Amino acid sequence: MTLTPALSLNFAAATDIGCKRGNNEDSFGYDAELHVYVVCDGMGGNAAGEVASGMAVRALIETFESQTPESPEEGTLAPIEERLAISIVEANRVVREASEANLELRTMGTTLVCACLDGSRILVGNVGDSRCYLVRDGVCLQVTLDHSLLDEQVRSGMLTPAEAAASDLQSVITRAIGISNDVEPDFFAVDLSLDDMLLLTSDGLTRYAKPEDIARIAATDADLAAICHGLIDHAKQGGGADNITCMMLRVVEAVPADSAEPAVASEEVEFSPPSIEL
Repeated sequence: MTLTPALSLNFAAATDIGCKRGNNEDSFGYDAELHVYVVCDGMGGNAAGEVASGMAVRALIETFESQTPESPEEGTLAPIEERLAISIVEANRVVREASEANLELRTMGTTLVCACLDGSRILVGNVGDSRCYLVRDGVCLQVTLDHSLLDEQVRSGMLTPAEAAASDLQSVITRAIGISNDVEPDFFAVDLSLDDMLLLTSDGLTRYAKPEDIARIAATDADLAAICHGLIDHAKQGGGADNITCMMLRVVEAVPADSAEPAVASEEVEFSPPSIEL
């Protein structure tokens, strides 16, 4: 009998202001022990976008952590879908209440994409147009679906991809964190294999990088931090009109607890389901 190895994740991340913006409204965060990772792309005037994205990241991570008992005696672990959904709802509540309490933050909101390891699969949640991609055997596939006006019109047949690409409505999203009292995330589950890589990213990258570009830069044996910087450089060479954030996860075999080493550290931290058949 062949035993399936226990899986873990190494990761790295980087964020960049881009070539045109005066401030960085992207945020990212993680809990490496619980293997939960999140990228947010904020929006709103007077730097409210960076407030919204930072709030959402912190609220999601802290809420997810609060649902994890420190020992079996302290309670039963709820299904990961439930814990992640509760965490996203709480992120929405925190951002929404802050925007209602402060006139200067009244228009703020943020997109969100998150991922959490669950045994031999990973659960991905998203709100808005920040995306998750899977890179496997040199092929890059988009896991999430954008909550954007143009993508929804393409999926419904109202527009062709070419018409959507030529539209000036690229930034119009249909769902976001903090915009209303209710939030409706989508969830996707991917069964994992060793050496799979996942990219969580804001649209500052995806407006310039096609899946084949991501696959080319994210070579299987490449350093994860180097991949993040390579993707950011690609977006900046294309124009870099928005902030750019990339978080790369690589599936590795888990190290036994008695000899465990820390996961690859994330760098440049700035705020200091249906299954996918592949």
